[in-house]
Amino acid sequence: MTCMKRFFNAAMAFGLIMVIFASCASSQGPSVGSVKRSLKGTWVVNNISFEGMPQNMKVTTVFSGIPYKCLEGSVWTFPPNYYGSYAISSTATDCNPMTQKIVWSNQVQNGAVFLQFKEIYEGEKAKNVTEGYRMEISNMSETSMTWKAPVNVSGQTAYVIYNLSRQ
Repeated sequence: MTCMKRFFNAAMAFGLIMVIFASCASSQGPSVGSVKRSLKGTWVVNNISFEGMPQNMKVTTVFSGIPYKCLEGSVWTFPPNYYGSYAISSTATDCNPMTQKIVWSNQVQNGAVFLQFKEIYEGEKAKNVTEGYRMEISNMSETSMTWKAPVNVSGQTAYVIYNLSRQ
């Protein structure tokens, strides 16, 4: 009986350990669908900053040659059909108020969530546009989001950081 009791206790202990390990295992992370649901809506770029940028280097433009200061205050719309836009309203020096159509998507890769978009001009079809932009969504809540876009600076990776809030 003692041998049977030891076996039973060992089996119970092993089972308990397995339950503990299973409950501590990491989750699979976000799905494309959950990110799309969280992302859709209207967002405003609050500010743009830089990470890992050498002191002597200055980023002056982003995306299609837009002065980065012009994007502060821009309104981004991400509807569920993936055809969105961003609107620049700044009238500061070198800023041209305008609305740009985009086609957007999101992707989860190695646990990181990415936003991708292509600018679509009048008469163009999204499938014919081969260039676009991709940035990591490094932080996202119901009310705020942070994009982290890598840039190559003299062979080193630096980042343009976009902080947005839901409108």
